Amino acid sequence: MRWVAIVSAAALMGGCASVTRGMTNQVQINSSPPEAQARTSMGHVCTTPCTLQFNRKDEFSVLISKPGYHTAEIAVTTRVAGAGAAGFAGNVLVGGVVGMGVDAVSGATLEHYPNPVSAALVPLKKGEQPSVIKITPPNPDPKPEEVNPRT
Repeated sequence: MRWVAIVSAAALMGGCASVTRGMTNQVQINSSPPEAQARTSMGHVCTTPCTLQFNRKDEFSVLISKPGYHTAEIAVTTRVAGAGAAGFAGNVLVGGVVGMGVDAVSGATLEHYPNPVSAALVPLKKGEQPSVIKITPPNPDPKPEEVNPRT
């Protein structure tokens, strides 16, 4: 009887994005040239290339700097991930309203964009003062259902 309860509980949680995906996400930060300092608006600091962990709901910016180069600033936002949407949809079958609520509050359906965060640092010209160059990541490719919606 106890075994049946454990298997039933595992099946109920299987459709929940917070269980299948977790509430944190790793974000890779790269630069060209490497070994630049990356500092996030959340207070993280690392030397590129590096990987940092964030809550899936966190939106932040990354400043990447290196002596002799302009500083790059990149905004990291969140968007609904395909796997997150599938996990959220699984709540309709097994997780119910409680699972949907947990996923919505935890941000488990989200992913960070861009990931990886990449910057090609621009070298300073002789006598030039360093500045911050804001890098806007390209728009993500549309999902197939957005290009050819079913009618």
